[in-house]
Amino acid sequence: MDLRIDALGPAGAYRSRERLPLTALSGAVVGEISQVPPLYVRRTLTAMRAATVLPVPERLTALEQAAELFLHGTVAGLDPDEYARLVSTVSGVPLAVVRQSVRWVADVLRAQRETRTLAMPLGAVDGWDAERTLTGSAVWTRRGDLFAVHAAGNTPAVHSLWPEALALGYKVAVRPSTREPFTPFRLITALREAGFPPDTVTLLPTDYAAADVIIAESDYAIVYGGQDVVDKYGRNPRVLTQGPGRSKILITAEVDWRPRVELIAGSVSHLGGTACTCATAVLVEGDPEPVAAALADALAAIPSLPADHPDAVLTVQPVESARAMDRYLHEVAGDARALLGGGTIVDELPAGGAVLRPAVHLVPDGADPRLGVELGFPCVWVGRWRPEDGVGPLRNSLVLTAMTTRRELIELLLDEPTVTNLYLGDNPTTWLRPGVPHDGYLGEHLMRSKGMIRTPR
Repeated sequence: MDLRIDALGPAGAYRSRERLPLTALSGAVVGEISQVPPLYVRRTLTAMRAATVLPVPERLTALEQAAELFLHGTVAGLDPDEYARLVSTVSGVPLAVVRQSVRWVADVLRAQRETRTLAMPLGAVDGWDAERTLTGSAVWTRRGDLFAVHAAGNTPAVHSLWPEALALGYKVAVRPSTREPFTPFRLITALREAGFPPDTVTLLPTDYAAADVIIAESDYAIVYGGQDVVDKYGRNPRVLTQGPGRSKILITAEVDWRPRVELIAGSVSHLGGTACTCATAVLVEGDPEPVAAALADALAAIPSLPADHPDAVLTVQPVESARAMDRYLHEVAGDARALLGGGTIVDELPAGGAVLRPAVHLVPDGADPRLGVELGFPCVWVGRWRPEDGVGPLRNSLVLTAMTTRRELIELLLDEPTVTNLYLGDNPTTWLRPGVPHDGYLGEHLMRSKGMIRTPR
């Protein structure tokens, strides 16, 4: 295979002089990706600022048509099956996860007609000529014009969020991950074929220096990465950081956890354990060891399979990357008791690459800092929670699934500002539905309500 991922600029595809190889897990080169320089980035962003935005009905229709192309069409020469297998072969994301993620992206694209109205304040209207502006109303309008995306490569599902910016009328520039550039390339091509002008949605593969230019010269941005990314951009009000989720599960004493072991294990291993919604900590009122042991048994039963096997669940990485992850896990685990993964998490495959096996560790209590460690595979830390601990050990969670019947505790968790999403009862941390916010609505970041009154014509 000789696949080219070119930049997709305002004038069409652009192949730069500097290009990087794209390799499969076996080490075989499958193609190359352009790396555009800062000058090209600046010229692209200037052209995008001058572009005309599609009217609301046209862009919503284009998003719906793009969903069908992305899901079912032959885009940039690849049919859906060829595309999914390519993503799996190169990135190590299990084939079933790729296909599930693709369906999710398509579902979100189709839902934008409803999502943009769900995010809009009840007191606002979405156009200056709405009847309510005759007597005075708020109008929901953009804070800026240009939205930048520094994408991750852990699953195609990360590309479900930024199309909401297109629905809101922003122009969007995407900097893809070199680990998995195929999804944004396919999605942006589908969006253009569905009717979005090339100067309103672009793909800018770059090095880190040019990537910083994209953020600096856009109005708003979303950036994916680890704690280092949060530390770098977290204080910039124009940048929405998508860092570690540190999602958790709480089990209080009156709840029988035994029928829920598979649900808990699924929260840990869903999407290969790579998503920010995957549970990385389980806190148990009472003795946590039986929960940890049962969880270890459930996760140990997941087979090691090549990423392109239809039954694969676990992510595959190059052997050296997997070994580096194993070394880091042992370093941070320290004296934590390993119920799974204490020897090695690396399971090498005959055809190349290594499966990252799950790991389960017991920590002494809810104050243990290892409960905040998030790694890119099914790795979970289990510890004791006491009522007197309150919400402290549960803070800083993208998702918290609380298996509890205690109303006062539920109220405290709902009011806790660092718990982004609260799921109660038998709902995995990985539950998602179009229209329900993931990290708030993107519109909360990109839009504002502007007061308006007008005189009848």
